[in-house]
Amino acid sequence: MQVQPKLQSLFNAVWPKLWVDSTEDCSIFALSPDGIVVTWNRGGERIQGYPPDEILGQPFSRFYSSECAGIPDAALQEAMHSGRYVSEGWQRRKDGSSFWASVVITALRPPDGRLLGYGVFVQDVSEKRAAHDAVLRSERSFRLLVQGVTDYAIFMLNSDGLVTSWNAGARRIKGYSESEILGSHFSRFYTPEDRAAGVPNRALESARREGRFEAEGWRVRKDGTRFLAHVIIDAIHEGDQLVGFAKITRDITERRRAAELLAKTQLELFQAQKMEALGKLTGGVAHDFNNVLQVLRGNLELLESRHGREAWSRERLGSAIAAVDRGAKLASQLLAFGRQQPLAPIVINPARLLRDLDDLLRRALGETIEIESVVAGGLWNTVVDRHQLENVILNLAINARDAMPDGGKLTLELANATLDDDYVAVVPDVHAGQYVMLGVTDTGTGMSKEVMERAFEPFFTTKSEGHGTGLGLSMAYGFAKQSGGHIRLYSEIGHGTTVRLYLPRTTGEVIEPTVRPAPLLRHGSETILVVEDDLEVQSTVVALLTSLGYAVLKANDAEQALAIVSSGIHIDLLFTDVVMPGRIRSPDMAKRAVQALPGLKVLFTSGYTQNAIVHGGRLDPGVSLLSKPYTRQQLAAKLRQMLDDDSKSISAQPTQSYVNPVSQEGQRREMDKLRILAVDDDPASLDALSELLELEGIKALRAQNPRAALELLRLHHVDVLLTDVFMPDMTGRELAQRALDLQPSLAVVFLSGDQLSQDDTAQFGGISLRKPYSFGQLMDVLRTVTNRR
Repeated sequence: MQVQPKLQSLFNAVWPKLWVDSTEDCSIFALSPDGIVVTWNRGGERIQGYPPDEILGQPFSRFYSSECAGIPDAALQEAMHSGRYVSEGWQRRKDGSSFWASVVITALRPPDGRLLGYGVFVQDVSEKRAAHDAVLRSERSFRLLVQGVTDYAIFMLNSDGLVTSWNAGARRIKGYSESEILGSHFSRFYTPEDRAAGVPNRALESARREGRFEAEGWRVRKDGTRFLAHVIIDAIHEGDQLVGFAKITRDITERRRAAELLAKTQLELFQAQKMEALGKLTGGVAHDFNNVLQVLRGNLELLESRHGREAWSRERLGSAIAAVDRGAKLASQLLAFGRQQPLAPIVINPARLLRDLDDLLRRALGETIEIESVVAGGLWNTVVDRHQLENVILNLAINARDAMPDGGKLTLELANATLDDDYVAVVPDVHAGQYVMLGVTDTGTGMSKEVMERAFEPFFTTKSEGHGTGLGLSMAYGFAKQSGGHIRLYSEIGHGTTVRLYLPRTTGEVIEPTVRPAPLLRHGSETILVVEDDLEVQSTVVALLTSLGYAVLKANDAEQALAIVSSGIHIDLLFTDVVMPGRIRSPDMAKRAVQALPGLKVLFTSGYTQNAIVHGGRLDPGVSLLSKPYTRQQLAAKLRQMLDDDSKSISAQPTQSYVNPVSQEGQRREMDKLRILAVDDDPASLDALSELLELEGIKALRAQNPRAALELLRLHHVDVLLTDVFMPDMTGRELAQRALDLQPSLAVVFLSGDQLSQDDTAQFGGISLRKPYSFGQLMDVLRTVTNRR
């Protein structure tokens, strides 16, 4: 279409042609007076999508949708009358899509005032529109959010500090409704002390000067209660003009309380971890210490049994044994602190226990200490180790006595107590529930904070050297923890100390302790397998058992013990240390031994259980334990208690009793002369058989196969051949036949896991011993051989 020259000239005067043609950021074109497009630039092609040949000659209304049909004409009318039309609105591209357009329409008139047409300037401002909409949405959301927020008090102040808005959080936290607070000065939320000190005004001045004020402090609610608040005040400006403040207040009372609670919990946890580590250390020390004490005690008692009739020796041995007892007490206290003391808890009435201790406490504390016992009515029962609790009370009372060198008052209190969730929240390993509280209070010198922090540590003491071990409180601590209870210490310099022990309540019936007379030293003749890795302890135990008449086998570890058990030798009782080296744990070894010998009795011993047979502070059901160090009397009594108790288990094979060879010296001398060859292809069985013979002082020749046995028979004269029946390469009967060819006077004894008939052994003298056999049975067989000679 031919462009009108005058319109084109005027259009170029408004927008230079070179710039119009080259720009792509704006759509710039001319319209005829009746709204027809007469020019088109690159910007129009890019923004609206039309090439020149498709849009020139088309009406301006083409850029609007049918819903906006009246807008183009109204725009042109506005430009014609006013000279200029400016607006923003949706326009349509060629592809049908819409964009947000900024439109400027200018009426083009020459000097004579005639309307030649219009110049149109169109810019795509969709991004601007989107940002604007986002701001509006954000503002709406912010208003809704602020009004709906209940965790924060959010409100506005004018430049003078008067409240101009109030949200739901402000209503909840501060307690005022909107109608009660609008127009009030915000200082009414401050404490009277802060208002008097000018704190509110300084807060506004700081916000005005710095742009923001932030602080924590106490604020007052409508009902007069106070809360700890975290406050932010932001200054609001319009240009350079301060128009007000935005204020956010958060109630952090619970957060502060939680932070303090966390700090306290962390401190308690650190203390608990430290005490746990110390407990493991002291438990390990006690184990080694008890082994040493066991060697000392056993050998001292053996010496006492032989030399105790002479007065001078009896006195010295008695002093040495008393020193061992003091060491054993020390080790026991270490184990108590480390929560490794095996407890035997029963249901007790704590008031009755305290009454039974009254005379002992008065003698221990002396006349300068006044003792008062306070027992609450309806006192509950508790389940604890009675003996250990008595030790704890006595130790705490002695500590109190030492804190009152010039005399004073000791108060022993028993009451029911409930530890709630709030209390146990900051104390590790303590459960909420019902407890019996034992309080021990003195009027002594008291403790400093630094001393209290270390009071439960073993060996920590403020007493002078030689006056106390520093184990009284640590023992009480370990006992409380191991019993499922709790212990607390309260003290103040110059005002005394209180120790409160909380023991778990039980609804069970009280079990009265039975008083038994001291047992006599009882001997026996059964076979005992001793399993002990400490060779000094092992040697001492073997000597003690032998002195009591028992036949003893020994093993250095669990694997050796199981080898002896599987050898077929009869064993009545397994006496084993709990803590053993090697791959197999002692309790597992004991289980496997009982499976192999169903009637086997098991007695554990240890100076440190390491939870192997003690769980929850109590011995596992059915487990018997003799703690180190033990006396010969205790060992003898425990063995007879277990071996005489046929109600628990039946031996795999009845143990034949035998007369102690000491009482038959003539027969023993004859047996000592026997030259014996023991043959067994199982090394463990051969070792066990040799050890049984050594108990009677018999050194036997040993062979692990028949061929080696024949070689020994060619070199040595032998009286008795003890041989297994079933062996590879050659049976025991074949060996016996060839042995008799070499030494016709030889006596043959067959050892077998099967019952041998008389016909099987008749041609060899008819003597056999079925596995497992006891020491007594072996001796009976050898006596039979001796009598036949």
